[in-house]
Amino acid sequence: MKLFSFIPNAFTLLNLFFGCIAVVYGINGDLKTLAFFVVLGLICDFFDGFFARLFKVDSKLGIQLDSLSDLVTFGMTSSVVMLNLIENSFFYNNSSHYLISLFPYFAFIITLASSYRLAKFNINSSNSEFIGLPTPANAILIVFIPVFFEQINKMYYLENIIFLTSIIVISSYLLICDLKMFSLKLKNLKFKENRLVFAFIALSILLFLTFNMGAFTLIILLYIFINLFRTKI
Repeated sequence: MKLFSFIPNAFTLLNLFFGCIAVVYGINGDLKTLAFFVVLGLICDFFDGFFARLFKVDSKLGIQLDSLSDLVTFGMTSSVVMLNLIENSFFYNNSSHYLISLFPYFAFIITLASSYRLAKFNINSSNSEFIGLPTPANAILIVFIPVFFEQINKMYYLENIIFLTSIIVISSYLLICDLKMFSLKLKNLKFKENRLVFAFIALSILLFLTFNMGAFTLIILLYIFINLFRTKI
């Protein structure tokens, strides 16, 4: 039984391992491989929770370890992607001012916001809904942005420093805001109780069939807009 109880933590540590590898590839400028390892980390993040529920393992250590792993795999990698994009922007490469040379570090606001969001999540007793955008969702939104714009041949957007700065500010705000967002964890398969989740999944499949890997960014945007819309009705 002790072996079974360690399985969730093993997946959590594997998530952290993939996150570390993703950061290294990001530092080297390989954002596609970074995105691949973030997805592997996301899979491990799913299975650590799955096995924790399966084996009924409720460990304070596991909760803290999960957040620390998520901070690297989803928080740090998001910042590294934005740092790369800013360093490759027209604004950065056409200025020799010292302060401008420091601007890429603005991307680490996402890591700070992720840290705050994860700490807030750990002390939040509500499990039925998320408060703020989950760090894995935010990471998927950001790390697949280069893939999406490359696929639609609009890479010049990633040269625009105002656009890049807006992504950092908006994503950081979404991480720490008090917007309630639905969870994809289904307690049952009844359509009436889960119609919002089923509709989201159906639309996500359509996006994926249309945009392939570039759909990940659009799927998270869809998730955000659905949650914004449902607060108005």
